[in-house]
Amino acid sequence: MKFKMKTTILYSDDLKNYDFGPGHPFRSNRFVSFLKLYKEKLGKNKHFELVKNNELASDEELEFWHTKDYIQAMKAASSGITIPNLYRFISQDNVNPISREFPKGIEKGARTVVKNSLLALDFVQRKRSEKAVNIGGGLHHAKSSYGEGFCVYNDVVIAARYAMKKYDLKRILILDTDAHAGNGTCEAFYSDPKVLFIDLHQRGIYPGTGFAHEIGEGRGKGFTVNLPLAAGTGNKSYEVIFDEIILPLAEEYRPEIVIRYGGSDPHARDEITELGLTLGGFRMIGEKVREISKLCGNKSLDLICSGYKPDILSKVWLSLITSLSGVEIQLEEPEPEVKSDEMLTETKDLIKKVKENLKPYWRSMKHYE
Repeated sequence: MKFKMKTTILYSDDLKNYDFGPGHPFRSNRFVSFLKLYKEKLGKNKHFELVKNNELASDEELEFWHTKDYIQAMKAASSGITIPNLYRFISQDNVNPISREFPKGIEKGARTVVKNSLLALDFVQRKRSEKAVNIGGGLHHAKSSYGEGFCVYNDVVIAARYAMKKYDLKRILILDTDAHAGNGTCEAFYSDPKVLFIDLHQRGIYPGTGFAHEIGEGRGKGFTVNLPLAAGTGNKSYEVIFDEIILPLAEEYRPEIVIRYGGSDPHARDEITELGLTLGGFRMIGEKVREISKLCGNKSLDLICSGYKPDILSKVWLSLITSLSGVEIQLEEPEPEVKSDEMLTETKDLIKKVKENLKPYWRSMKHYE
């Protein structure tokens, strides 16, 4: 029998610092809730290894994407120093909604998130595990000198650039399944053919980017794939998108590693978005990513932190992790009232449009009905 490598899950006690305060949608209790469910359901499962990290990302590592001025401003503001021009560096959704200040200690939590993504990448590249997960990762809105969308440092961009520099990777597939467009990640790699960036997100909501015609520029033209979905888009639409767009592109691109990120906010019962996935849909996503990872020696990195409905968030995260790892688990879900994927016809129209935009750059996109 072939030995089945463990899936490594990285976490840190310092994640408690990644918290924007009472009244904000992003609280650190999400990590506590997930770990509780993980230990209950998988605590004795030998296929998974929970690794605790206490190390923080260095300034040098943060500078794979962020400017020195931005890093210093975040460090100062997080320590309680008043920054007169704070909103030059962050948006209003990145402050405590009551005090209107940058939360004390949050920068330390943000450094933890980045370091855990880098360590997760090391685990995979050094073959200590086939798959690694960073609980807290996927902070995809942070730009090089501006934090927004509950994101301080963009661990996705930093991890990908780290992979290029340390391991000389030249073909990285980044798959963003968060309900919001990954504007920071997209900006970083918009002209870079070393990254195939595929982004599924609800259209018409924050941050207002990620249109289907935005496919990259310069040498990176054709390497950005945006799939803006209508409200109510559900499991079947996602499955068709994987089969018609994502899998064919991955097979042609032949990635050296797959980085997927996104949590539970595309779920039908999420509090701030309107997509229609169920737990079964998230399991399907994990299974498809596992299939894609076969193209690169089963190597994949998963970054998970989003979601805004406490009673469903942990179950979705666990569904993504177990299906990515090929492990079956029973989780009960009060099924949302979704009769069918009413957006399927619209999704097929979107697929046709995306293929039309991409066909000059990819053989796999040239043939469609």
